[in-house]
Amino acid sequence: MPEFPPPQTGSLTWGELRTLALAALGGALEFYDFVIFAYFAKIIAQHFFPAIQPDWLRQTETFGLFGAGYLARPLGGVVMAHFGDRHGRKKMFAFSVLLMAAPTLLMGLLPGFGTLGIGAPLALLLLRMAQGAAIGGEAPGGWVFVAEHASAGRTGLACGLLTGGLTAGMLIGSLVALGLNLALPPAAIVAWGWRLPFILGGIFGLIAMKLRRWLEETPVFTEMHARDALARQTPLVAVLRTCRRAVILSIIGTWTLTAAIVVLLLMMPSLLQTLYGFSPARTMDASLVATLSVTVASVVIGAATDRWGLRGMIPPVVGLLIAGAWGLYALAPAHPGWFLPLAALAGIGAGYVSLVPIAMVRAFPAAVRFSGLSFSYNLSYAVFGGLTPACVSALVGHDPQAPALYVIGTALAGGAALWAMPGAKRDLTRTCHGRESPFHA
Repeated sequence: MPEFPPPQTGSLTWGELRTLALAALGGALEFYDFVIFAYFAKIIAQHFFPAIQPDWLRQTETFGLFGAGYLARPLGGVVMAHFGDRHGRKKMFAFSVLLMAAPTLLMGLLPGFGTLGIGAPLALLLLRMAQGAAIGGEAPGGWVFVAEHASAGRTGLACGLLTGGLTAGMLIGSLVALGLNLALPPAAIVAWGWRLPFILGGIFGLIAMKLRRWLEETPVFTEMHARDALARQTPLVAVLRTCRRAVILSIIGTWTLTAAIVVLLLMMPSLLQTLYGFSPARTMDASLVATLSVTVASVVIGAATDRWGLRGMIPPVVGLLIAGAWGLYALAPAHPGWFLPLAALAGIGAGYVSLVPIAMVRAFPAAVRFSGLSFSYNLSYAVFGGLTPACVSALVGHDPQAPALYVIGTALAGGAALWAMPGAKRDLTRTCHGRESPFHA
């Protein structure tokens, strides 16, 4: 009898499809709830800060609230991961949706400064931090949940589908903002229309939470609990004592992930408008194309790791990321007719984001997997997600191609980090299905 089961062939079972669909749907709704704040930041500033303040100050204060969500990510992720490693993945996976949906719904209903005074921005700050705590647990918890549920030979596909769901949330947010601007006059959007995306997001998030109650606990956690193989000490302490190499390499790999998302997707419209005079309409089209491309590429790349292995996919995906960054910021300005195809190439290269969770779920032992992944991912995203916009903005004053060079540098570092990750050579099923030696921290 072989030590490990052979990879499965054929179509996914109904149970696997249901688990992956509910996980991806919840992740898409959570990321949608998190990003729509940015699309309506200018209008939110008018409602929640004093009218006597200049517009630039109100908008700066609003983006400060937006950034507070990122600052809350590490704390929320660590706390939820602690309970996820101790008491079960499913409970925290469902709780993260509730923690995102409820504040989003309340944002859509919250009275503005004219009614609550200083209480309006303070309440908005608390709600935004709750959103940040939720998103800090959603992505790491989701990756662990689907990886530990997936059958042998399908864990890459499972992680890729969830990652595609997360990026689809950004795409949904863009489409909702675009649709709202087409359906309502500007005055109506400013007066009350901006609240609709928050209310809808909150309602659908609560529905997703109810649907996630149908999910079952992962077989890995169930087996560890039955064998009394859970971590003997605080999971994060165990991670920092025994998994330092995995933590450092995961932080570097996630740094590249943030560069791909922030520079190639989020900052791309404003950078190309400012540096090369592209119109807002063209950059919006390119943003939608790139976001759709990364959503599809995440799934395809994740599935490809099941066939060719993680190390087999790192070189071509890093190469696509480098080509996409260079094409978007160096070739597109010289050849405007290539703009949309190059945006698609950048999105495909940004499919690198699918490799990061696949590498991380391999790297950490099952007993502390949620804590190790969550701590590394959220710490890196909080630091580099916050620093990347400022760093790139400062560098473009010296070199217009700085955004491309920044992504290329991080791509080389991230690719090397993923290649060196513990477990990079092994079949993912060896570390996700309880078949390695039990880990007693």
